[in-house]
Amino acid sequence: MNAKDYLKKVAAELDAPMKQYIEDEDPADLIEATRQYPYAGGKRMRPAMAIACCGAVGGDKAKAVPLAVAVEYIHNFTLVHDDLMDNDDTRRGMTTIHVKYGMPTAVLAGDALFAKAFQIIAELDVPDKAMRDVLRYVTKAVWDLARGQQMDINNEGKIVTEDVYIETIRLKTSVLFAAAAAGGAIVGGADEKTVKAINEYAIDLGLGFQMYDDYLGIAGDSSKTGKSVGNDIRRGKCTVMVTHAVDNIKNPADLEKFKNTLGKTDASEKEISDVLKILEESGSIEYAINSAKARVETAISKISSLPESEEKEFMIGLARYAIDRDV
Repeated sequence: MNAKDYLKKVAAELDAPMKQYIEDEDPADLIEATRQYPYAGGKRMRPAMAIACCGAVGGDKAKAVPLAVAVEYIHNFTLVHDDLMDNDDTRRGMTTIHVKYGMPTAVLAGDALFAKAFQIIAELDVPDKAMRDVLRYVTKAVWDLARGQQMDINNEGKIVTEDVYIETIRLKTSVLFAAAAAGGAIVGGADEKTVKAINEYAIDLGLGFQMYDDYLGIAGDSSKTGKSVGNDIRRGKCTVMVTHAVDNIKNPADLEKFKNTLGKTDASEKEISDVLKILEESGSIEYAINSAKARVETAISKISSLPESEEKEFMIGLARYAIDRDV
């Protein structure tokens, strides 16, 4: 079974559990707002990771289902707050929660999802030490997510070093993947060495995924990605392509044009096209793709010692999918 099919299978299996934890209570508008994102579906990559990693170490995958739901609730809590910070009007074709219900209710809905996630984790059917280990990974991930989000905000409009960019996306993207993966392995009864290897696998997978996502945001097919190719440039988003280009654009006039256009909110389509050409000629687009591929290969190498299984096959397939997609 390939990664996309496995994701679809897990997403379908999680549909009912995803809806069983948020009960009908007052006030109804807060409950509706809290349910909107997690009940709407999606790829469910993080929960699938928790379940697959549990199975990959020989554990009972059913015991990882509550953790999978909890991780998805945490992911959706971050989306609610991201939309509010970015002032976005739509997500997944839906009106965003802060637009539909108002800012105060959106903040509370995010907080409620966060609290519910930890209530679920507190009731996992695992030994006390395993519970504490899961909590350590998940709480550290949420802390790091906040740091990564703030770094991303601070970086916008600036050209930072590649190391700063990598650390930002590690915190903003990779850590929750890794908490899901490590948590699933812990629930599955894995030893500390195996949990560490699976955690590192997911960190590298997340880095590769985000690098490739940044590439798609600038050079992808907007009819497939749903993103305007110029938006990241107009916002001044610093990616691995940008950090590479600054050091590798040979023509001073091109470098000046590149820097002047990056972060220019009213940049014309001609200016965006010129920047894309500069990125291509400097080798920065190719560098971004190759960097993403290298991270994925590193990720796969971290789980080489796991026994062969459908779950390991999915973990490898998911890593490949991270750099072989058009959305």
